[in-house]
Amino acid sequence: MQAIDIIRQKTDDIEIKAAIVLGSGLSSIGDLLSDKQVFPYSELPGFPGFAQETKAVSGHGSDLLIGKLAGVPVAILTGREHYYEHGNAAAMRPALETVVALGAKTLLLTNSAGSLDESVRPGNLMMLRDHINYAGMNPLIGEPSDKRFVNMVDAYDPDLRKKAKQLALDLGFDLKDGVYLWYSGPSFETVAEINMAIRLGANSVGMSTAPEVIIARMLGLKVWACSGITNMGAGMANEEISHTQTKNVAAICAEKFEKLIPALVQTL
Repeated sequence: MQAIDIIRQKTDDIEIKAAIVLGSGLSSIGDLLSDKQVFPYSELPGFPGFAQETKAVSGHGSDLLIGKLAGVPVAILTGREHYYEHGNAAAMRPALETVVALGAKTLLLTNSAGSLDESVRPGNLMMLRDHINYAGMNPLIGEPSDKRFVNMVDAYDPDLRKKAKQLALDLGFDLKDGVYLWYSGPSFETVAEINMAIRLGANSVGMSTAPEVIIARMLGLKVWACSGITNMGAGMANEEISHTQTKNVAAICAEKFEKLIPALVQTL
């Protein structure tokens, strides 16, 4: 049985409007759902960790949630599989294909990232306007059809970015945008790599999101993505960069995401 069949048996053929992927330390956003149905990834074929003795990355959830956010039917993926876990850039493709089958037209992505912009400090959010695939891998390698030749101009939907910018102002905070550089991880970047990223025009750096955007665009989804800034890039501040720090500061960012994402969902 496919994941979509398992979900359909319990959700009364609900048609969702959007899917949301939660990054490190942001799983509390799932608590905002009403009429919530919970599907552990371990029960959904093709989802991260299915039929494997693997655990979600610390700070990530491992459930698909179906319910209503601000009255709008959505699916929330409380965690993602990263390229650095198994070397599979297309790991999230089955999950994204499933939410499309559930009716999603829009994908909202969140992550934790390091800032390369001195004006965007830890605890703030930075919206993605574009990305640099520094990791070099592509989730569409091996796709046999011409669908693999995806146009990535305006991959991060300009209209959604404009709406989110205004909504953030209405909520009382400034939402800057920038270019996100996808670094494979799991080790953090060196000082030299951060200096290179800045010279390449990147404003933030992280270990996820870009593969999902590529897949989403192939599937015809509109995409919006935003980083919770958990640290400055290596060498830019006197701090010990660690995953523990990422999770702790992500909790601060979550407070802003918990206001912004429902407001954005209401505009869909």
